[in-house]
Formats: sequence, C-alpha cells, structure tokens
Amino acid sequence: MSTATEKSTTNFLFTFECPDRLGILAKVSNLLFEQGAFVTDSFHYGDPQTEKFFARMVFNDHLLKRSLDGLRSKVTELAKELEMTFTLRPGSYRPKVLIAVSKYDHCLNLILTKWRSGALAIDIVGVVSNHNDCRSLVEWYGIPFHHFPITPETKPHQEAQILELFATTNAELLVLARYMQILSDDLSRKLEGRAINIHHSFLPGFKGARPYHQAHDRGVKVIGATAHFITSDLDEGPIIAQEVKQIDHTFTAEDMVLVGHDSEAVALAHAVRLFSEGRIFLNGQRTVVL
Repeated sequence: MSTATEKSTTNFLFTFECPDRLGILAKVSNLLFEQGAFVTDSFHYGDPQTEKFFARMVFNDHLLKRSLDGLRSKVTELAKELEMTFTLRPGSYRPKVLIAVSKYDHCLNLILTKWRSGALAIDIVGVVSNHNDCRSLVEWYGIPFHHFPITPETKPHQEAQILELFATTNAELLVLARYMQILSDDLSRKLEGRAINIHHSFLPGFKGARPYHQAHDRGVKVIGATAHFITSDLDEGPIIAQEVKQIDHTFTAEDMVLVGHDSEAVALAHAVRLFSEGRIFLNGQRTVVL
C-alpha cells in the first residue's frame, strides 16, 4: 500500500470562440500542453456558414506549471492573436440564477427540485413574480421571493425593479419559468444572452398566445416545448433545447396543455443545466451546444 500523499486535483472549464481559421485547435492544445493542463474533455465545432469556431474543454491541474491566473495570462496573449473571447473558471463554479414566474409552477418546481438534489449546479439568488401564487413554494425552499406586481402603466417601473434585482444579486441568468409577461424591447436587449424563456410549443411554429390551441386547430401529431434565449422579437430567440410528446386525434387542446407541462419543465431545466455547464454558444440567430 502506497504511503505517498496523493495530490488532489481541481477541474477547470475553458470555453472560447473566435473567427475560424487553420490551426486554432493546434495552437490552443499546444499552449495547454506547455502549461501542463491535463485535458480530460474536449468538444469543438467550426461553422462553415458563420465562419466561427467554438470549443469547450475541461482540464485538471495535477500537472499544471503555474497558477490559474498565470495560465489566464498566457491564454489572453493567444486570444489577442486569434481574436478570441474566452472563459476560464473552476469546474465547481455555480452561476447565479434569478427566476421569474407568474402563476403556473410546474417549470419552477422542477428547477427547484433539481437544484435542491444537486442535479443543477446553480445558485438560485431569488424568485420574482407578478403574483403571490408561488410564494409558499419558493419560501419552503428557503429562497427569497420578490413580489413585483405589474400593470400596463407600471410596466417600466416593474422591469426596472427586475433589472435592479438582477444586478444587486450578481445574477448571470434570468430564467422565465412560465413568466406570463412579454419583456420590453429595452429589457430584452439589456439581458441579451442572459435570459432564457420556455415557450409551450415547437418554435418557430405556433408563436405567441395559446400555442396548444393553435396546434390543435392544425391537427398536429406531436407537441413540444422550446427553451430559447430572449430577444426583442417575440418567440424568435436562438433555440437551446426542445422536448416532444406524441399525441393523436383524440387529444383536446386542454389535454395537450396538461401533457405539455412535462415537456416545458424538462426542456427549461435542461437549458438551465446546459448554461450552468458552459455548453451554450450564441451563433447569430442560432446556438451551438457542446
């Protein structure tokens, strides 16, 4: 039995994107090799249409020759050469998430359940709502609940409250868990790439209100849900994740609503997990998920 003290290792996440060109992966891999970063996971994609390159790597530090700050300095030098934007963080990092909800709690409930069980590596800094229906559920989990009622006249002030809460809690993501309000163009722009919505239908079809009723009128044979980033164009943001359920002609619109609740909750929780793991990259009107 060995008596030598085993050195504990720490995992780190390195993600980056840059204009696509020959040799990117070789240059990055060589830098990590020279610095002793032991890569354990690596995915990349070069989009021939947008000519952008995306990569996600996980490495540990058991052979690392310098501190994380020292490695970051080396990566910064290469980033200037490659016109690269990057993130470099401990693998244990937990993004701070603010959740918005109205009255329906099925999406919120699944996120809270997965968070409490450890299946979602996020820190929930609060839940904001324009109603009080979900207060008891949120407070049972020991999470701050913020009631910001809204009317057409108070909408600018109410959104300013949300934005202020987002800033003061250092939130990195706003999750609209069936928050039944359309965000203003101004708020959508300020939270671009940092706000995820769940739409209870497959986008880009059946946008707007009552999508299940629209789908029923068209006699669809599958229904689903779409998690996407918020933009100033209603239900037009880059798609992150989708879920599907099979149905048939016997389903009423009301049946479809009930069945769809599961798809909505699963798709949104999946999108939040992808965000927390640094797997989502914006690529124009689309996303790359690595």
